[in-house]
Amino acid sequence: MRSLRRRAIWGGVLWAALSAGLGFFALLVYFDRTSGLRFDAALAALHGQATVALANAEGDADEMSLYLTDPAFQRPYSGLYWQASDGQGTLLASRSLFDATLPDEPAAGQAAAYWEGAGPDGPVRGIAQQVRLEDGAVWDLRVARSLADLDAERRLTRQSLAAAFALVAALSVLGAILLTRQALSPLGHLREDVLHRWDAGERLDPEAYPSEVAPLVADINTLLDRNRKVIDSARRQAADLAHALKTPVAVLRNEVERRVSRRDALAEAREAVARIDAQILRSLARTRAGNAAAAGYRTDLAESAARLSRLFGRMPGAAARSIEVEVAESLTVGMDREDLEEVLGNLLDNAVKWARGKVRLTAGPLGAAVAVRVEDDGPGVPEDRRAEVLRPGARLDTSAPGTGLGLAIASDLVEAYGGTITLGASETLGGLSVTLVLPSRIGVLEAPGE
Repeated sequence: MRSLRRRAIWGGVLWAALSAGLGFFALLVYFDRTSGLRFDAALAALHGQATVALANAEGDADEMSLYLTDPAFQRPYSGLYWQASDGQGTLLASRSLFDATLPDEPAAGQAAAYWEGAGPDGPVRGIAQQVRLEDGAVWDLRVARSLADLDAERRLTRQSLAAAFALVAALSVLGAILLTRQALSPLGHLREDVLHRWDAGERLDPEAYPSEVAPLVADINTLLDRNRKVIDSARRQAADLAHALKTPVAVLRNEVERRVSRRDALAEAREAVARIDAQILRSLARTRAGNAAAAGYRTDLAESAARLSRLFGRMPGAAARSIEVEVAESLTVGMDREDLEEVLGNLLDNAVKWARGKVRLTAGPLGAAVAVRVEDDGPGVPEDRRAEVLRPGARLDTSAPGTGLGLAIASDLVEAYGGTITLGASETLGGLSVTLVLPSRIGVLEAPGE
């Protein structure tokens, strides 16, 4: 399992290390160059002092020493040297050279030029220039300084930079860890909150979380609500099935036991079996719809309505009644085709059963939803008993065949897909009018005009 926390921490650590490394390298190059420039500037200043001293001393080494007062010129092999020669065999030098001399290559020119070579105590860097005095004498004046001083300065700078950037890197890593923990703490809180709210049957509060997490909280609320509905639905189905089967099974058992002595009892047993079968079909339909409602089905309503119309037109007694179908073209609903046709089939079956001669099925768009209406010219259902008709097993007229589960199954399926079903009186035919409002796609059912 991938850890978001570990990935964020490692990402912060790598970024901090990369930033520190690039910063260290950039500053190292900068300070190395600055040290070199400062070294050359100090060397140029010493060369200028030596030039003035040579001009004033007019070739006297002791008098030159009076002008060049840096103690390093007096200490042997101190790393700071000067040397002057007139090309006629006269050589003046600082006491720091002791018994050594500076290299005479490259040759000095009229302009000051930097050079590097071997000195008394190691590599040196210096300036060489020809200096013409007032008496016309031309001297080769060289001033040099040990590169060990420059290397020591650069080494100290690198050590200081390394220590500073090590501290910066450590603070950056610590900051990355703390920031990651702080940034991900809402997710940890969300995990605990989900468990607590699930046990308490409550919803999460999106306002209690950062704006970046709020959409996830809303989705979790939807998921929690759906899971609760699924669980509650499963529990109700189990309870309903157990309660509904108890009486028919008892009747069936009694009738079977009496079959030996009473053959005419089979009709009642047959009805009990039919009710058991209908209850099982209802529970299976509700379970199937509950799972399919999130699958994103799209079904052509006109095609299903036409198929059912042809089916009922071939049933016995079809010539005595007419079924009119008026469905707008290209009208689709967010339901599985089998579930949609079971709903419409139950409604048409109920309408055909009670109609005197005419049944009508119409459908059209209703805002973002689809409205389907099934009407008949039968006796209808009194307003105070319409809610009762939708309850499983309810039968207003027990003289007609059936189990009383057709409308209940239709209601269960419609509600499973997020739709609604209402009963009323048909204004044109005078009988019962059943209106379905179905989502045009899964999860979308808005009021008209929205």
